[in-house]
Amino acid sequence: MDIGGTKVAFRFEHGEPGAAEEFSFAWPEPGPDAAADLRLLGAEAARTLPRERITAVGVSVPATLDGTGRVLAWPMRPSWTGVDFGAALRSLFPGVPVRAADDGDLAAIAEAKAAGCADLVYFGVGSGIGGGIVLDGRSWPGFERASCELGHVVVDRAGARCDCGRRGCVQALASGPATLRRATRLRGSPVTPAQLRAGLGAGEPWAVAAVTESARALAVAVVSAGELCAPAATVIGGGFAAGVPDFVPLVAGEVRRLARPGRRPAPVRPAVLGGLSSLHGAVAAARELGRDAQAGETSSRARAASR
Repeated sequence: MDIGGTKVAFRFEHGEPGAAEEFSFAWPEPGPDAAADLRLLGAEAARTLPRERITAVGVSVPATLDGTGRVLAWPMRPSWTGVDFGAALRSLFPGVPVRAADDGDLAAIAEAKAAGCADLVYFGVGSGIGGGIVLDGRSWPGFERASCELGHVVVDRAGARCDCGRRGCVQALASGPATLRRATRLRGSPVTPAQLRAGLGAGEPWAVAAVTESARALAVAVVSAGELCAPAATVIGGGFAAGVPDFVPLVAGEVRRLARPGRRPAPVRPAVLGGLSSLHGAVAAARELGRDAQAGETSSRARAASR
């Protein structure tokens, strides 16, 4: 299950490798009642998922969670703050192992597997910006410690105010909504995603300038992350990045421009899984849970047989 800012997607894998069904539904506008969101989530899960066949569940979520699954913050849906999401998921899927984790961390794991790259940095550019770091094939700093909040790397101290309340986070400058707000100011009238793409295709100065500024802000975050962990590759995914022509090459060019002597930046490339990285990361989490549960059952049977 991939819980995003504007929609929720399900992917149910079964049988032979690659056999899967996918469903999604749109979130309503954020309201004051998180319980209403949870009821909708439960109703859609009951309607679309064959619960009797579910053996493990992985959930990617953009909220900041503590170690128990309680929501510490979700700026796009502030009513969720304090919600025991872990308990809600266990109630929704009784008797089934469930793991919820940061969407950027899970997306990074999925991209690392898909690309066969054990050391990479992932940025997901959509309604917000998420991200994750994979080192030696493992999520860093690790699910049990904290999520890797690359979207809140500060790239401009005097920049726009982020949903988190701080100024200059890369999310506030380079996300899909931030780019559209900039395009609206430059054009002097509201701009939709389709109009932005059309403007880019036509070489309209307002569209080119809006996207270029986003690419430059994101490149600063990419370079900063690279200085910290020296990845083999940087991967950019998310729905907005996938939907804007040549966005990733534009970021890659800015990254090369910011390179310093003696430190060649890692190559920047599009996500292998496009806008589905987080969803596939959730599947990977479910598979790992399923293997752990199966191994535990095998161990228990072996101990019982030896008595």
